[in-house]
Amino acid sequence: MNKYKVNILSNKMPVISVPIKGAATATVLVIIKAGSKYETRDNNGLSHFLEHMFFKGTEKRPNTLVLSSDLDSLGGEYNAFTAKEFTGYWVKVAAQKLPAAIDIVSDMLLNSKIEAEEIDREKGVIIEELNMYEDNPMMHVEDVFESLLYGDTPAGWETIGTKKNISNFQRGDFIKYLEAQYGAKSMYVVLVGGITATAKKEAARLFSKFKTNKWRDKPAVKESQAEPRAKSVFKKTDQINLSLGVRAYPIGHPDEFKVKLLSIILGGSMSSRLFINLRERNGLAYYVRTMNETYSDSGYLTTQAGVPITKVEAAIKIILAEYRKLMTELVSASELKRAKDLLQGKSLLQMEATDNLATWYARQAVLRRRIITPGEFLKKINRISASELRAAAKKIFVDRGLNLALIGQTKADKFKSVLKF
Repeated sequence: MNKYKVNILSNKMPVISVPIKGAATATVLVIIKAGSKYETRDNNGLSHFLEHMFFKGTEKRPNTLVLSSDLDSLGGEYNAFTAKEFTGYWVKVAAQKLPAAIDIVSDMLLNSKIEAEEIDREKGVIIEELNMYEDNPMMHVEDVFESLLYGDTPAGWETIGTKKNISNFQRGDFIKYLEAQYGAKSMYVVLVGGITATAKKEAARLFSKFKTNKWRDKPAVKESQAEPRAKSVFKKTDQINLSLGVRAYPIGHPDEFKVKLLSIILGGSMSSRLFINLRERNGLAYYVRTMNETYSDSGYLTTQAGVPITKVEAAIKIILAEYRKLMTELVSASELKRAKDLLQGKSLLQMEATDNLATWYARQAVLRRRIITPGEFLKKINRISASELRAAAKKIFVDRGLNLALIGQTKADKFKSVLKF
C-alpha cells in the first residue's frame, strides 16, 4: 500500500508525505500533541476551546467570515478535532489547490488573534456543545466509561471540559497554553494524495516558521484495579445506555491487534456475535457495538448498547457470556476469516479517501514510535490465529478488569453482583 516519506524541516518539525498516483484530491492535516491528557484540572477543556478559536480570524484574514470564505472558495472540505492525546486541523481539496490550503492552515495556526471578545462569545457555543453531548447518552456513555477507568486524572476527564472552566477561561490562559503546546516540538504536518513539488515546497516554507516550543508532556496513566467497578449517571430516559468492558492494552503492545480483532468478532458488524445475540435473538437493543480504544499508554475493549430499563441485567449476562466464550472456545476458521475480511475491506474503503489516510498517518506519527502503514497493519491482522485470540481473551477478560458504565434511570450498585466471569 501507500509509501510515505518524512522530511524534517529546519526547526525539526516533520512533514509526512503520502503521494497517491493519479489522485484528484489532496489533504493537508496538521496534528499537535495537545489534548485533554495534557491539561490540568484548572485548564481542562482548553485544548478543545483553543481549537474553536483558530477559526476566528488572523491578521491576514481578520474574522470568521473572511477565513471561512477563503476556505469555502477552495471548494473542498475542512474541519478540526480534539481528542485526549492530540488535536488536528485538516483541509481536503482538489489536488491543484493544496498549496492554497496549506497557506490557510498555517496562517490559522501561526497568526490567530485569539481575541478576548471572541473568547467570551464562543463560551456559549461550547457550553451548548457540552449540553448536546450530555443530552445524547449514546455518545456520552463512552465518557462515563473512561471516567470509571481512569478516575479524577487527565485520562478520565472529558475533552470538552467543565462548564465552570469554560466560563472562566481568559485570553491569557489560551496564549500560555498555545505557546507551550503548539510549536515545532509537538507538531506534525501530513500531506496525502495528489501532492505536487510546489505543495511540498509551500509546506516547508510556511511550517518552518514555527518556533520550538517548551511543550509539557502528559502524566503517565497509572492503572490499578482489584475488583469489578460500576458507575451510573442518572438521566430521565426511556432506556439504559450501557458500556461494559475491560482494560486492555496501549498502542504497540504485542496483543494490540488481537484485541482489535476480538472487538470485530464481538460487535463490529451486523453478523457479529453480540449484534445477533443481543439484538436479533433477544430483541434487547437497537444499537449494539463493541469497540476497542488504544492510547499511547492504556487501552480498553467495551460493548455499548441501549437496552430496556427492566432488561439491563439480562443484557449484561449476555455480553459477559460472549466474552467468556472467547476465553474457552476457539473461533472457527470461517468466522475468523469473515472478521479479517471485514476489517480488511473496511480499511481499504476508508483509505481510498485522502482525509482518512491523512488521519491514519497523523495518528501513527503522534502515538507510535514507528509509523505502521495500512498494509503492514493488515498483514499483522492476517497472521493472527484462533489460538492466539483465545490466549488474548483469557488475559483481558478477568473480573478485576471489568467496568460497567450506565446512563439512565438506574443505579450502578444493583448490578455489581453480576459483574464476574
